[in-house]
Amino acid sequence: MSTDKQDLGDMGEKLVAERCACPKCKRTRTLKCLPKNFKCADVICDFCGYLAQVKTASSDCLDVIPNRVLGAAWGPQKERMNASIFFPLFLVLSTNQKKSGCAIYYLSADLQTADIYVPRKPLGPHAKRSGWQGFIYDVSEIKDRFVRLI
Repeated sequence: MSTDKQDLGDMGEKLVAERCACPKCKRTRTLKCLPKNFKCADVICDFCGYLAQVKTASSDCLDVIPNRVLGAAWGPQKERMNASIFFPLFLVLSTNQKKSGCAIYYLSADLQTADIYVPRKPLGPHAKRSGWQGFIYDVSEIKDRFVRLI
């Protein structure tokens, strides 16, 4: 059984795949959702192989990008950053669990900097996934680099 946050994330990934053209090859309907827990990427273009991350957040206002967005696992992200690999980011803002109240923003990889990735405190010893560490996207200083697609 999935949580409400997982359902929201799934909805955002499906929305990007359905409504966005591939930023690299510009083809429509070629973005496909990757399997759950694929590291650092959520969609792939089945024509050119373009990979991107999708993050979905609830929002009262679709016109304002939040300062901080929850990321995923810090370990794989840090490894890629050490290798100078950054994945483009689709940010889906949703006013509800339906696709009707949504906005999609895009941030290309070349407009990202390492300082937007802020590691979170590892989960405590009594947590279900003790020791797991996530990160937060702090985009407060780079909101002007996002492009609204929808």
